[in-house]
Amino acid sequence: MHVDYWAHLKQSNAGRAGLILVCLLVGVAVLAPVLSPWNPGAYTGAIFSPPGREHWLGTNDVGQDVWAQLLFGARTSLAVGCGAALLATLLSALIGGTAGLLGGLYDRFWMRAVDALLVIPPVIPAILVGAYLRPSLAVTVALLAAILWPGEARVVRAQILSLKERAPVAAARTFGAGWGHILVRHLIPELGPVLVAVFVQGVRRAVFLEAGLSFLGIGDPAVVSWGRMMQHALRFTYLDVWKWWLLPPGLALSLTLGAFALLGFALETVFHPRLRR
Repeated sequence: MHVDYWAHLKQSNAGRAGLILVCLLVGVAVLAPVLSPWNPGAYTGAIFSPPGREHWLGTNDVGQDVWAQLLFGARTSLAVGCGAALLATLLSALIGGTAGLLGGLYDRFWMRAVDALLVIPPVIPAILVGAYLRPSLAVTVALLAAILWPGEARVVRAQILSLKERAPVAAARTFGAGWGHILVRHLIPELGPVLVAVFVQGVRRAVFLEAGLSFLGIGDPAVVSWGRMMQHALRFTYLDVWKWWLLPPGLALSLTLGAFALLGFALETVFHPRLRR
């Protein structure tokens, strides 16, 4: 039975709000060079300048424009979040999907590996990677994907196990269809909406983790990040600069997490008929 997911999403207040906010954030990130005349790393000639006509959110301790850093920080958060979530979703679909499909020893091996990875606190591998590898956006994306995929693989495996028991798959198996035919004609189309929801939730978690790692000083110091902005601003909380330097990246991060949370909640409701009712 065909379901118009887009129509259901548009009928959801949370879905509309999340979609609008996400589109707004993407637009801000793409148009960052147009929306700010300053380069985020350039010295503007004014240190600790308060917000004004020339610098909308003032400047920091080295004379960099905070508004420009805020805009380019959105680029970093969305790029890392989407990249890590995409890689994690692909890994979870490959490992979780094949584990649920093949079962047996293969399934038990990967599920025990997932259990082992889930009990490791994310900050431990993050610190080790930051200590022994040269920090870069590619390393951050790979690290976050490695943290995200085990939980997502469980979701994909559970969905595959459920789909295997449905009548169309059982009928296809009865008529002699191979797993390749069943995978292409029955499992992948049904799994697509679940992967979309997993990806959106993965973006939310990756953005949060990236900000946390940057706040701890783990990552490329040359890349503008909301977490690094907040970490740097906390050194000057005894001055009034925290009002225009610390609050904006914190509010931007909260807005981004809220937008993806709303969109993810709406997608879960759309893709699960019981939740829609």
